[in-house]
Amino acid sequence: MCVIGLDGVPFSLLIKLASQGGMETMAGLIDSGHLHQIKASLPEISAVSWTNFMTGSNPGDHGIFGFTDLKKDSYDLRFPNFHDLRRETFWDQLGERKKRCIIINQPSTYPARKINGILISGFVAIDLAKAVYPLSYKIPLEKWGYQIDIDTFKSREDHEFMWQELTRTLDGRVKAFETLWKEDWDYFELVITGTDRLHHFLWNAYGDGHHPYHQNFLNYYREIDRVIHKIVSSFRELGQEDEALFLLSDHGFTGIEQEVYLNAWLEREGYLKFKTSNPQNLAEIDGSSRAFAMDPNRIYINLKGKFPRGWVDEPEKESLKRELSQKLEKLEYNGKKVVRKIFDAHEVYSGPYVDKGPDLIVLSEYGFDMKGSVKKKDIFGRTNLQGMHTWDDAFFWAHRDYGDDLSISDLASIIMEPFS
Repeated sequence: MCVIGLDGVPFSLLIKLASQGGMETMAGLIDSGHLHQIKASLPEISAVSWTNFMTGSNPGDHGIFGFTDLKKDSYDLRFPNFHDLRRETFWDQLGERKKRCIIINQPSTYPARKINGILISGFVAIDLAKAVYPLSYKIPLEKWGYQIDIDTFKSREDHEFMWQELTRTLDGRVKAFETLWKEDWDYFELVITGTDRLHHFLWNAYGDGHHPYHQNFLNYYREIDRVIHKIVSSFRELGQEDEALFLLSDHGFTGIEQEVYLNAWLEREGYLKFKTSNPQNLAEIDGSSRAFAMDPNRIYINLKGKFPRGWVDEPEKESLKRELSQKLEKLEYNGKKVVRKIFDAHEVYSGPYVDKGPDLIVLSEYGFDMKGSVKKKDIFGRTNLQGMHTWDDAFFWAHRDYGDDLSISDLASIIMEPFS
C-alpha cells in the first residue's frame, strides 16, 4: 500500500493544473482512476484533519480539537501533541498485524512514538531528534539535508527565501523516499506540506498571470508532479497495481477577502468581556463572559463547571448556542454573507471527548477567514496571508470510485480494506 499526501491542495486546483498540462502524471492518474472531492475535518485545519485521517474518527473520539487547546481548569493555552491522541492510528493496527510501515512527514505525530517500522513526524515538530522513530535514522536524515518544515516566519515576509526553502524541503523528502523505499515495508506514506505553505503566502500567484511569481507557482507544481511520478513509477516497478495506491489532501484552499475576528464580534454583541482594555490572552477573560472563541473558528460557551470563571448555567447552554448561531448567520461584509453554516459540535462529533471541545464551529463562506485573536478590536481586517483553508474542496484519488459523500475520516477504512 502506498499513500501520497499533498497538504492543502484543493480538488478544484488539482483539476485545473492537470487539465492545463502542468501536472501530466496527475492527469494520467485522473484519467485512469477516480478523483473524489471530499470534506475535511471540522474545524478545517491540518491538526484535526490529519488526525481524523490517521484514526478514521473525529475529535470527539480522538480528543484533538485544534493546534491549541486550554489547560485543564484554566484559560491558558496549551499545544496538544501526539501523546494527547486518545485513539490508535491505522498504522498502529497494521503493526499489530505484523505489517511494517514507513511514514515520512506525517503532520500531527510529534513527538514520534514507536511503530512497527519508521515514523518521521511532520509539522509542528520542532526537534528532529524527537521527530524520528527509530532515533537511528536521525543522522541519515541530517546527511540528506532533511528539514521538517520551511521557516514560515521568514518565508511569510521574504518570498525569495520561501522558494529556496520549498526547494530544500522537497529535495529532503525525495532523498528520504529514495533511501527508505529500499527497505522492507507493507505500507508506505509520504506527505508534502510545501503546498500548504505556498498557498498561505502566495495563493494569488496562481490566478494572476501577471503576478511576478506566477511561473514559480506553476513550476513548483511541476516539481510536485515529478515527485508523484517517481513514487508511482517505483510502486508499479514492484509489480503493484494502482488499486493499492492513494493520494489525498487534508483540506482545500481559496483566497482571502477578509479575516474575521470572532472574539471582536462576541465583544461587540456583549457576550465577551475582558478584565483589561488590551487583553493579550484568554486568561484575562472577565467572569461575566458568556462565550469566547479559539482559533480558527471554535466558539465555547463559558459554562459553569467546565471553566474556572464559568458564567452560563447548563440549562441555558442550548438556547445561548441557538442565539449565537442566529446572530452570526446574519453577519455581512459589504453586503456579502460571511457565515456559511454553524455546526453544533454535538451534532458533528461523537465519542467520549465531545464535551471537552467547542460548542459551535463556524464555517465561513469562501474568502472569509475565521480567527480567534483576542487582541483585535475590529471584526474585519487583513494581514499579509493570501490563502485560507476550505472545508469541502479536499481531494482523494483512488483507482476505484468510492462515492460522492466522502470525508477524510472515511479514508482509513478504505486504506485498511486490503489488509482485512
